[in-house]
Amino acid sequence: MKKTGIFYGSATGTTADVAQRIAAKLGIADADIHDVAGTAPDTLGAYENLILGSSTWGSGELEDDWYDFADGASSLDLSGKKIALFGCGDETMSDTFCDAVGELFARFKKSGAVFIGEFPADAYKFTESKATNGNTMRGLLIDEVNHPEMTDDRILMWTEQLKKEM
Repeated sequence: MKKTGIFYGSATGTTADVAQRIAAKLGIADADIHDVAGTAPDTLGAYENLILGSSTWGSGELEDDWYDFADGASSLDLSGKKIALFGCGDETMSDTFCDAVGELFARFKKSGAVFIGEFPADAYKFTESKATNGNTMRGLLIDEVNHPEMTDDRILMWTEQLKKEM
């Protein structure tokens, strides 16, 4: 597998924990896991594969640390790179479930990178999400509030899929 970096924003630690669990399944070293709060956006350039994750806040917003990072990354040419997205949310926020994944997609879609890692969210119950892409989601959605029992299986299935797509 080509060099992979995980970049996440986490206010409560849940998304950080999920990032670590994804890294463990993909064999990614701790040095390649980056909290965007303390990372320069040009760090993205060191990797061929980028895994980006955020929790969803408020009425569907990114975790706060993502805004400056994404703004800085907007000037980067990420052509030739692959981006996979993941997000943490609460399905009881039915009209904004994991919207941060959709926000990351919107912010990075003009970067030149190719998006990989679409994943079904059929086991969750929600009415609307910016993370949807037809019958799939733009990445892995995790609900540790209502469905922590699903997290390990979803991470395993998604990381096995990513290994084929990277």
